[in-house]
Amino acid sequence: MTVSVLRTADRWWAAVDDLPHSRLRSSGGTPVAVPVDTTATTTGELLDDVAAVHRALAAPAAEPRPIAELPLVSPVTAPCRVVAQMTNFVSHVRDSGMDPDTVPLTFFRKTSGSIGGPYDEIVKPAHVRFLDYEIELGLVVGRPLDVGATVTAANWKDHIAGLVITNDVSARDVQLPKTQFYEAKSYPTFTPVGPALVLFDAGELDRLAELQLVLKVNGEIRQNSDLTDMIYSPLRALQELSRFQALATGDLILTGTPGGTALKAPPKPVELLAAFLPPATKWKAFFNAQAKNGKYLHDGDVLELSIRTRDGSLDLGTQQNKVRFA
Repeated sequence: MTVSVLRTADRWWAAVDDLPHSRLRSSGGTPVAVPVDTTATTTGELLDDVAAVHRALAAPAAEPRPIAELPLVSPVTAPCRVVAQMTNFVSHVRDSGMDPDTVPLTFFRKTSGSIGGPYDEIVKPAHVRFLDYEIELGLVVGRPLDVGATVTAANWKDHIAGLVITNDVSARDVQLPKTQFYEAKSYPTFTPVGPALVLFDAGELDRLAELQLVLKVNGEIRQNSDLTDMIYSPLRALQELSRFQALATGDLILTGTPGGTALKAPPKPVELLAAFLPPATKWKAFFNAQAKNGKYLHDGDVLELSIRTRDGSLDLGTQQNKVRFA
């Protein structure tokens, strides 16, 4: 059974609306939550004290509060490791002009200083011209993964405590000419997370492929895909990471984005011709062309992200962020 954990600046909460037969369910179906009695201040500490979440739901010490009244912040706390998979959806690989059958399993890091809340503004730095979005399923580590650990189909779920909605916001005019993912994706507010950290049991993790990722900009659907479009599964990601990257409880893994981002590869003939140009000339021409692309984010745009199964039985909530140009 899933349990949704929420966080405000001063405490942790357990959502009780997930429990259809709970006596705490508000009349009319209003989503509510109860405070969790714990000394945990980080996500890792809370996951080590997850029994406190279950105690709060079984015997709440305070009246439930409507979730809509809670000033929610990211349920993943910083500092932590933020590791992201590259080009991990068939549709996104094709948008990027690559072959899904040959794309390797690769990763990059983001600074955890980029983590923002589920309803915070996304702030574009003044020097960035082309701001893009990427909805991604986030895996929150529940048990440490040591370098050299053996990860199998039988035990990989033991390392994942739960799931979150994330947005891998990207400054494309920094990322592409400099081939610099770390900087382009690590500005403050560039990784909105939440609203909920949804704790799953092993059986529910078997339903990952049913999760539908939907991102809207000003109400227009830009990305819409389920996880059957994913190339490398969480099992494969953990197996690869265990070769070189230790992970601790509370760390965050971003699993890639589907097609539909603002950035698209140019037509093949244009790409081939550009290969003969000096780099500065090539990128100037490329971004002059991108300036005509209205899909990049604008000041005041509102993004809405959701991840859930079609039947709604597994639901990570809805994230909503407004874009502000600094």
